Amino acid sequence: MASQRKNRVLVIDSEAASALEFLKAGLLYPVVSLMNKTEVSEVLSTSTVNKKIFPFPFILAPSGKRNEVVLQEMHAGEKLDLICNGELFATLIVEEVFEIDPKERLRHIYGTDDETHPGVRSTSKRLGKYAVCGDYTLAHEIPDLHKEYIKEAIELLNAKNITAIMMAVNPLHRAHEKLIRQSLESSDLTVIFLLKPYETADLQYNLRYEALKYFIDNYLPKNRVIIVPLETNYIFAGINEIIIDAIVAKNYGCTKLTIGPNHAGLGMYYDSNTNKSILDRVTDIGINISIASEYVYCNICKTLVSTNTCPHGQHHHISYHAESILELLKLGIVPPAVLVRKEISALLLSKMFKNRFKNLEKMYYNLLPIGGLLESHTEEEFYKELMNLYQTTSLT
Repeated sequence: MASQRKNRVLVIDSEAASALEFLKAGLLYPVVSLMNKTEVSEVLSTSTVNKKIFPFPFILAPSGKRNEVVLQEMHAGEKLDLICNGELFATLIVEEVFEIDPKERLRHIYGTDDETHPGVRSTSKRLGKYAVCGDYTLAHEIPDLHKEYIKEAIELLNAKNITAIMMAVNPLHRAHEKLIRQSLESSDLTVIFLLKPYETADLQYNLRYEALKYFIDNYLPKNRVIIVPLETNYIFAGINEIIIDAIVAKNYGCTKLTIGPNHAGLGMYYDSNTNKSILDRVTDIGINISIASEYVYCNICKTLVSTNTCPHGQHHHISYHAESILELLKLGIVPPAVLVRKEISALLLSKMFKNRFKNLEKMYYNLLPIGGLLESHTEEEFYKELMNLYQTTSLT
C-alpha cells in the first residue's frame, strides 16, 4: 500500500507517533516544532528553547535502512508521508534533513550510552542516523478532551491551585491513597496522570484505571479529581523525566507537581563545586514541584505515617513496596487490608483470576454468613466477604 503513494514514505513507530501528537497538542511548549540542525545545536549547548528549559533536542530520526535511504534522498519542500502501523499518520513538508550522533542523543536522554542500560538499549534500536524536520499535519487529529475537561473543571471550581501527580498505581495501595488525599488538602483540583507505558505492564492500564476510578468515585470528592492517561513514550525516560513531567503538567494547566521520593531522575549531582538536584533546573518552567514524604504503616502509631514525622524505628514500619504487593496479587494472595483497601483487592483479583472457583455459590454459602436468601454472587463480592473474615479478631 505504502509503495503506491505519490509521496515518499517514512516508517515510524507508536512512540514516535505519540511524541508528535504531544507536540501538536501544545503539551511540550516551549517546543512547538521539530527542530532543525541549528536549533538542535543550541539545545545541546544550552538545554533551553527560547530561554526556557528543555533538556534535549526534539527530533524525528527513525531507524531502518529503508528510512535512511529515503531521508538521504529528500530535499526541502518535498512531502513525506509518515506511516505508523501500516496507516498514514501524518504528512510532513521537509525543511531539512541532517545527520545526528545517536550516542550523543542517548547521553542527553539517559545520561549514558551504555547498552546495558535498558532504556539505552531500547531507544538505540529505534534511533537512526538522520533526522528530518518540517511542518507536519496529522492524518487524524483528535482533540485532547482531557485538556478541555481540565480547563472546564478549573473554570467551574474557580481553581487557583491545581496539583498534578504522575502515578502508575501498579497496584493502587494505601500510600497512594494518602498522597492523593494530601494533595486535595492543599489544592482546589488534583490531576492524576495515570502512566500508560508502551512496554507491557504487570497490570494492564484498563485495570489500573478501573481501580483508581473506583477509589475516586467512592472515597473522594470526585469533582475535584481528574484522571488523565499519559502515554509515557521515550521522551519521558531517563535523567530528565521530572523536567518533561513538569512541562507537560504545566501545559495541561497545573500549577504544582508532586513527585514521590523515589521518582526517577531525582538524585543529586555535583556541579560548580555545589551539590544539586534536578529540581535546581526547573525553576523557569512556571510550576512548583514538591517531593512527597515516604509513607509507612507504623504498628505503634497504628496508622499511616510519614517517615519524617514518626519517632519509631524501621522495625515498627510496614512499607508499601508496589512490586511486593503486586507479587502477592499475581500469586492470587489477598494483600492485607493495611496494604491495599479490600475493595480494590477484590476488584483486581476478580479480574486477574476470572472464573477461578469451580463452585463459587457453594463456597459462598459454606464459608460466609448469609441472610437465608438464595442469591447469585460475583467473585468480587466473594473476595470482599472473605476479607471480612480475615479481619475477625475475637479468635486471634
